[in-house]
Amino acid sequence: MEQADGSLVTVVTRYGTVGGRFEAEARTGRRVAVFRGIPYAAPPVGALRFAAPRPPAAWDGVRRTTEFGPTAPKVPNPPPFDRLLPDPEVPGDDCLNLNVWTPDPARSARLPVMVWIHGGSLTRGSAAVPVYDGASFARDGVVLVSLNYRLGVLGYGLFPDAPPNRGLLDQIAALEWVRDNIEAFGGDPDRVTVFGESAGAISVGALLAAPRAAGLFARAVMQSGAPEVLPRDRVRTMVRRMASLLKVPATAAAFTAVDRSVLLTAQAAVLKRSGLLFGGPAFGLVTDPGSVPSDPLEALTASGPDRLSDRIPLLLGWTTEEYRLWLAPTGTLRVLDRLGPLAPALARLRTGKDRAAVRALRTMYPAAGPGEIAGQLITDRLLRDPLRRLADARRTAPGHVYEFAWPSGVPGMGCCHALELGFVFDTLAVPEAAWLAGSETPQALADAMHSAWVSFAVTGDPGWAPWDGSGPPKVFGGPVAEYGQDWQDGPGGATKPERVLP
Repeated sequence: MEQADGSLVTVVTRYGTVGGRFEAEARTGRRVAVFRGIPYAAPPVGALRFAAPRPPAAWDGVRRTTEFGPTAPKVPNPPPFDRLLPDPEVPGDDCLNLNVWTPDPARSARLPVMVWIHGGSLTRGSAAVPVYDGASFARDGVVLVSLNYRLGVLGYGLFPDAPPNRGLLDQIAALEWVRDNIEAFGGDPDRVTVFGESAGAISVGALLAAPRAAGLFARAVMQSGAPEVLPRDRVRTMVRRMASLLKVPATAAAFTAVDRSVLLTAQAAVLKRSGLLFGGPAFGLVTDPGSVPSDPLEALTASGPDRLSDRIPLLLGWTTEEYRLWLAPTGTLRVLDRLGPLAPALARLRTGKDRAAVRALRTMYPAAGPGEIAGQLITDRLLRDPLRRLADARRTAPGHVYEFAWPSGVPGMGCCHALELGFVFDTLAVPEAAWLAGSETPQALADAMHSAWVSFAVTGDPGWAPWDGSGPPKVFGGPVAEYGQDWQDGPGGATKPERVLP
């Protein structure tokens, strides 16, 4: 245990002893033990750059784990997103690492565990983002684990001579590390909840459908991300564009010979031309017999006595105006408004929605401009529709559905994508939380949301009834929107969602 002189608190893992330290949780001052930068796999360098993750090398003595380990190689967020989304970079090769916050680093504690998978379009982000600090979860009796995984071309580029979905394989390796080691940190390996947002939630959906991940977690949370895979040609196009810029073959062997900084420069160039939101080429998950054998949404909603969707309790949801993060900062929302009726028409082509969906949205949002209507159509197609479909498929294990509806204090951002993160982690006091949320944030709303996530991890019940197919979801914050067609499947037609807080 740590002494007044600042000595380390040590835990013995399967690969060696790690030394963390006790820190005071910001709101209560309660001491929690924190271990940062623990390797769960070997550094993905040299011949391992595009290989499946390998176990880390064992070490002698005490490995100091008091600082965040290297983040996965990535390109920074471009303006103006760099002013909204913190994305620290820690240099180094040993990027397959994780962090642990625990209230009681004793093997006998057997506390529930939550494993966080960050978002960032599978190309950016890391576990070192300050908003993801896990101290509040440890304060409330949960062992919190956050992890880094390979991104962009390194994690999701599709090559003929390398396994696909390497970032997902990294996540599975991290969950295997949790299974084998978390008891030494006070966690219960049989009570693991995996949760993620955006690309992290897409990853959770893939993990639910991945045979190799079976048994590694007992519950799952998907925040603003739905199970999906991309057509292989869309992912191959990204690699081919990079190969053209680099003047090398589109193979893992050729890309391994390229200096990493040069590789990232080429990746940044092709990302500028990618269009995941509107269906263009992108880095992403693909079906593969060794990792994701079939489309995860289809697998999780397929009929049959042993369908995957019935095995694990789910907590899933979205924000009221997801699209604002995607469209507002760049001025795209204003451009769509200038297009007038053409904007919803183009969104209908992208989403497959009919005119009735547009009419319903206009009824629910009488003051909304064409860009907002188009944004809501895109949000339905990418998030609300597949997540409700997943919730509708529940038969045995429950699915709890939520909506986050508190509007940001940052002008124009509204109830946008990623806004709920500081509330879930109860990290509103972190300066970086204000980048997206503004400075005037309701702590009571964070208390309600954070406690619901803790309750789900501890008991499987976040505090409201499971989804029954008719709606409405539990809504955190306000103002509350009515989604017209989205809630017309129920016997009473459109229904106003229940509010948690005014």
